[in-house]
Amino acid sequence: MQKPELDSQKTGFVAGLILPLISFLVFYLFRYREIEFTEFIRHIYSREILSPLLSLNILPNLLLFYLFIRKNYLFSARGVVLATFVFALVVLFFRVLT
Repeated sequence: MQKPELDSQKTGFVAGLILPLISFLVFYLFRYREIEFTEFIRHIYSREILSPLLSLNILPNLLLFYLFIRKNYLFSARGVVLATFVFALVVLFFRVLT
């Protein structure tokens, strides 16, 4: 039986990068839509909540990882883990920077 095209490390990596960005935008739209996006970025950076917010936005990757594991898309799950590590490095960079 052939594996579906969704079971690739590239698919998991791209999905693992996009999902936290979508959750970041959803947070902005629900909480701060009355201000511009650039002002929102300045606001969270000045209040030093950028790295904790980015850390929380990685949580949807857990659901994506679980979904890929349940569907037996192990290569896609591996890509999600890789994307999560990339986000973890970004969060570490912002924590050291601020």
